[in-house]
Amino acid sequence: MIKVLYFASLREQLGVSSEEITLSQPEISLSDLVAKLAARGAEWQQLSGNKHVRVAVNQTLVTNDAIIKSGDEVAFFPPVTGG
Repeated sequence: MIKVLYFASLREQLGVSSEEITLSQPEISLSDLVAKLAARGAEWQQLSGNKHVRVAVNQTLVTNDAIIKSGDEVAFFPPVTGG
């Protein structure tokens, strides 16, 4: 099981701030997780089709080839601007 968090505008657009997902195997790549989430529908496809969405695993920014294991925390967030 992994915990998935959605922040800022992603949380608003997807209508969920967090969820727990059971992995079908001991380890999966981030790209496999994103594909699984994108299969949920149009709103979810922005996770795979938007290169501006950042992803952290256990609070470390990662790329699509990162490996996710049971017990990990995965966070999706859009770029944040400030000033």
